[in-house]
Amino acid sequence: MHIYAFGSICRGEVDASSDIDMLAIVNGHDTRFNPSDYSIYSYARIRDLWEQGNAFAWHLFLESRLIYSPDNIDYLRSIGEPSIYKSGLADCEKFREIFLSAKESICSSDLTEIFDLSSIFLGVRNFATCFSLHCNTRPDFSRNSARNLGDQSIPIDDFTYSLYERARVLCTRGVGELLNSDEIDKAKIALSEVDSWMLDILNIIKRGIYERV
Repeated sequence: MHIYAFGSICRGEVDASSDIDMLAIVNGHDTRFNPSDYSIYSYARIRDLWEQGNAFAWHLFLESRLIYSPDNIDYLRSIGEPSIYKSGLADCEKFREIFLSAKESICSSDLTEIFDLSSIFLGVRNFATCFSLHCNTRPDFSRNSARNLGDQSIPIDDFTYSLYERARVLCTRGVGELLNSDEIDKAKIALSEVDSWMLDILNIIKRGIYERV
């Protein structure tokens, strides 16, 4: 059994809305770990992710911190660097589909607006993270990944971006100030611009302008 922390706490980006992401690597089923508190993986599955060059493998390799080891060995470091990340295009297309599904939902009904905005933030953030990992740049797994891409950063103002982030925190943490109708309308107005940005990024990947990590 090996236990790691990863995510915002390891990047020093903790705030009132942060949680603590924990990883437990175990052999077989281990009742000591609640799936609501831990990401639980077997050693075999971790090795599979490493061999695939999976984005989560790179996240763990670059940002995780060992909390417990029964043998004083950092298991994730001992298995070396993950394989080259090769699924940037497929992953970005997948997260754009999440964005598009939420965009369609919020534009057709006001019954699930906060949930839809939360899903939009999930799609945008992970889209940007995968792009940063795909490119020959510093991978960015933070909540601000879409705003940290230099010339390719998402072309919306910080306040609008914060609306999507607030919706995400409301849905995942159950804390924060509810968005009012004007804020929801502002967030919805920017969706076309967000979609155009995603299409531009996808074209950049397809044209091979950037080398992969």
